[in-house]
Amino acid sequence: MIEGLAALYIFMLAGFTGFEIISKVPVILHTPLMSGSNFVHGIVLVGAMIALGIAENPTQQAIGFIAVLLAAGNAVGGYVVTERMLEMFKASDKKGAAGEKK
Repeated sequence: MIEGLAALYIFMLAGFTGFEIISKVPVILHTPLMSGSNFVHGIVLVGAMIALGIAENPTQQAIGFIAVLLAAGNAVGGYVVTERMLEMFKASDKKGAAGEKK
């Protein structure tokens, strides 16, 4: 029971610390910051899969399954955001062609 409370305490501290760190980042840097931290999402996904693999009862299996789903969604979302961000910096042929017709 004490280990569970210690884990909950560490989780809460990590949540508050993460919130404080991210809230200090300027809005314009949020997308590059998240795209640069995609490797962390992959590590979280591996950890969630390991937790699911060692789950012993249905409750642990359900929590592990949800963790894998959320971690996978987070990792995929990070790469989607990165792709959209990189698309903003590419020259568009459509805009150039429309500008020449006028």
